[in-house]
Amino acid sequence: MLNLSRRSFLSVGGFGVLSMPQLLTAQQESGSKHKAVINIFLGGGPPHQDMWDIKTNAPSEIKGPFKPTSTNVSGIQIGECFPKIASMFDKFTAVRSVVGSNGSHDGYQCVTGWGRNEMVSGTNYPSIGSSASKILGSVDSAVPVAVGLAEPTQHSPWSEAGGAGYLGDTHKPFKPNGEMMKDLKLSIDVDRFSSRKDLLQSFVNLNRKIDNSVGSEGFNEEAFGVLTSSALVDALDLSKEDEKVRERYGDGKPFKFQYDGAPTVNEHVLMARRLVEAGARSVSLSYGRWDSHGSNFDLVRDHGAKLDQCVSALVEDLDERGMLDDVMVVVWGEFGRTPKINKNAGRDHWPQVSCALLAGGGFRHGQVIGSTNRLGEVPASRPVHIQEICATMYRALGIDTMTTTLLDRTGRPQYLLDHRQPLKELI
Repeated sequence: MLNLSRRSFLSVGGFGVLSMPQLLTAQQESGSKHKAVINIFLGGGPPHQDMWDIKTNAPSEIKGPFKPTSTNVSGIQIGECFPKIASMFDKFTAVRSVVGSNGSHDGYQCVTGWGRNEMVSGTNYPSIGSSASKILGSVDSAVPVAVGLAEPTQHSPWSEAGGAGYLGDTHKPFKPNGEMMKDLKLSIDVDRFSSRKDLLQSFVNLNRKIDNSVGSEGFNEEAFGVLTSSALVDALDLSKEDEKVRERYGDGKPFKFQYDGAPTVNEHVLMARRLVEAGARSVSLSYGRWDSHGSNFDLVRDHGAKLDQCVSALVEDLDERGMLDDVMVVVWGEFGRTPKINKNAGRDHWPQVSCALLAGGGFRHGQVIGSTNRLGEVPASRPVHIQEICATMYRALGIDTMTTTLLDRTGRPQYLLDHRQPLKELI
């Protein structure tokens, strides 16, 4: 977090937004590295009572077969499928009382804070990464500010990286799928491409006269940087990573219970760290398919063990590289699952409450926030709205959601969230 007072933040930024030169100066003066967020979405709705909110006193038809595992923080227990995370829980925070889900099988809320149907001036709200692109700009012009790593899924909302909404396509997250990877390989020499850039600039100048708000110049500068540098391609190339590090993360194979969702690609979690290290500010990915209407416990044993490996490896890796205080990690899904186990040994949709696991970002960890009642049905204490977690991600990036506004397509200033503040327990 930048070392700026609330008053100075307001005074230098106009509507509470720091200009890029002001932000860079502030970062240089504070000696800080660039801040980033890695947002790991568990598409389908992970079962909170089988992960971070084990219900030891509930009847068997609710608590299921999993036993609690003690963490390295006195008095805190989590599910038995997560021994590695338990052994280093002083670096994590479990939120057991997440509310505000609109009940949609969709990653949209987790990358924007808003429901897909919530509009402003007839347009969607921008994702966290897109807002960071607009407010903070790039760390390295060769690396996109926001990257969506999610594999395309048959149920497409589970691979949602979040759009740019009213900010326009200039700021949408980059998705390095097969088609985009082809675009990263320059087929002409740099000198010839530079002359094409000059031609393109003339169109940009014309376009600016037509609509100043589009911001095409910044877009094309970034696009040119991406195409003429190997930084992004290198970050995505895991063959350049130390083999021992790759083994620590694992590959998540074999992929089970995938169906119409995402595979358990542990390598995407490692790739997220490499992208952040290269200069990305926001990396989102979809991990596994947690829609466990049947065989819930088999699924959690499979997905949970793999998630335990890659998330613990990520936090250890960030810590060893001196990056953990600058990178916030969030692991969550769109909603929780029913307390009562159904006839197929599964759990159904339960938007009344869900959970999240947080790490890094320079926050105070080694704690649990909130609780649910004995049966895991509703919050018993400290309900935490989805937007509070999103506000915490913004804070990790150095953005104050209570003062920062962006102009929508009609020129009206809009707050990033609905006046939700970051989690006070972490600060």
